[in-house]
Amino acid sequence: MGDETIILPFLSQAYDRYLDGQDAAAFIREVSRVYTQGTLQRLAEHDLARIRRAAVLALGFLGDYEANATLGKALQDEDRLVRTIAEHGIRKVWTRVGNARQRRTLAVIIRLNESQRFEAAIRRANELLRDADWIAEAWNQRAIAHFSLKHYDDAIHDCRQALEINPYHFAAAAGMGQAYLERGNPIAALESFRRALRLNPDLEAVRVQVARLTRLIGEK
Repeated sequence: MGDETIILPFLSQAYDRYLDGQDAAAFIREVSRVYTQGTLQRLAEHDLARIRRAAVLALGFLGDYEANATLGKALQDEDRLVRTIAEHGIRKVWTRVGNARQRRTLAVIIRLNESQRFEAAIRRANELLRDADWIAEAWNQRAIAHFSLKHYDDAIHDCRQALEINPYHFAAAAGMGQAYLERGNPIAALESFRRALRLNPDLEAVRVQVARLTRLIGEK
């Protein structure tokens, strides 16, 4: 009997307990005692959808940026619940990059954007990017601030940088599409929205934009 035969029932049982009680802390404790991130990444491609759901959920709670590609692929899963869990999880993983100080700064930038303090967000993002220009989410968060201040060319540039570093960043692709729309470039917007949809097929608002722009461009 192989190790996987032994550990699979435990993951399934931990997932059942989580579904029953929604106790994320207990689920994290149980899973982290038994599984490494590498094992969870392998289980995220298991034949059984239930195991994939549990593994992807665990990666969303526990995984660092090394889980990005696994969760990015899970966005394409045939099981809709796996895709939904993966979308929530990958957004968290995007922020778990860099050292402790860099992560804290990124968290500050996100909070500044959420509180609509966009100029302050840009200043802090500039500082972080001077220190660590390989953090894709820092580029994405600066793009959000630039877009909100109607700096559309800057937003497009930052979205492009985020995607260059993290090719699974569907939010940056969608944001770039919105910025292109504001710049009056529906063809580039459509290309960006299609890219976002290829990465994450469940972006329904983006799907609506793709359909609308396809009709618009076809009518010209």
